[in-house]
Amino acid sequence: MTKELYEIGETPPLGVVPKKMHSWLIRPERFGEPMQAFAKEVIDVPEIADDEVLVYVMAAGVNYNNVWAGLGIPVDVIKARQKGGETENFHIGGSDASGIVYRVGKDVTSVKVGDEVVAHCGSWSKNGELVKQGKDPMYDPTFRIWGYETNYGSFAQFTKVQDHQLLPKPRHLSWESAAAYMLVGATSYRMLMAWTPNHVKKDDVVLVWGGAGGIGCMAIQIAAAMGAKPIAVISDESKIDYCMKLGAIGCINRNDFDHWGMMPHWKDADAYGEWLKGARGFGKAIWDILGEKRGVDVVFEHPGESTLPTSIFVCETGGMVTICAGTTGFNATLDLRYHWMRQKRLQGSHFANDEQAKGINDLVIAGKVDPCLSKTFTYDQLPEAHQLMYENKHPSGNMSVLVGAVDEGMGISS
Repeated sequence: MTKELYEIGETPPLGVVPKKMHSWLIRPERFGEPMQAFAKEVIDVPEIADDEVLVYVMAAGVNYNNVWAGLGIPVDVIKARQKGGETENFHIGGSDASGIVYRVGKDVTSVKVGDEVVAHCGSWSKNGELVKQGKDPMYDPTFRIWGYETNYGSFAQFTKVQDHQLLPKPRHLSWESAAAYMLVGATSYRMLMAWTPNHVKKDDVVLVWGGAGGIGCMAIQIAAAMGAKPIAVISDESKIDYCMKLGAIGCINRNDFDHWGMMPHWKDADAYGEWLKGARGFGKAIWDILGEKRGVDVVFEHPGESTLPTSIFVCETGGMVTICAGTTGFNATLDLRYHWMRQKRLQGSHFANDEQAKGINDLVIAGKVDPCLSKTFTYDQLPEAHQLMYENKHPSGNMSVLVGAVDEGMGISS
């Protein structure tokens, strides 16, 4: 007889879906820091559409998007969905998951009950105009980040996803490691591999900002797997060994330089000259690592406002700066003389499509990219994991929370 509710770690029989589930919920009246915003509740297991899959969550990844969801800024994701016609007054976050397929919609043929899977967080309507035209679904107006812009993410016993979001779980990984890499890995893969002809190739020099961070540790490994020469930018000498073990050929401590920030106006000769001195010094640090005087083929950017002027400056003629965020601010300044005369490319990038998610998953399956799991939390510690991230006290690499897998190390196939 099916129970109405199974406790955390009490796995239902394969394919048996109870009526209720344990979940971590964010509600508008609790908006604030993670320790305040998240609360455990029991709710109904969601119904799935014809092209959706219900996955029993074994582990969930921790990402900053659900720190934002808990704060209610920069977007109140609950109110945004209600404006679109949804009725729920809560948010279940979680944009990374590993788990087991428990139910499939009638149109689903790509997975079956019992499959061990990982989920990527790109969702879109198959009826979107650009999707129907065969264009990149990332550009379609229906694109949403699952578990942030959509509800019923991985911070619950069951999550619902579109069938195309699911990929095979790497057999050599534990559940918690398998839940740690997809969002950051697919984001990094698109940044480095999608923008032909500037995709990373053998012997390219790749400058990776935040080399020890969640996306940075992925970028170093992807570049190394392509035979490129990644150089990591770090903020602490203690991170050098970590980045070098991932495949970096050298590291630069950004705290050795003080020219960061928006570029001075070119008419202010003294201030501009001082900035240029700092930028050239940073470029020389790159030369010293390479043993030759040359620029960077691909710059992997996300700090934005403070670093972009230097990133553009050190980029090689015909090279590319690819950027997915602006963690230091959003006002981008650059010297256009260096930009147009040397025909450099500034490319925005955001998450990934199915092909790129498969690209990173294939590298993980092949053992060429490690998830860089740094810390695993229990289900009860989920708010704590996000609080560490909010306070920037989280360890290098990526973090996961156990859900159905109550013990670390579960899920490795023999």
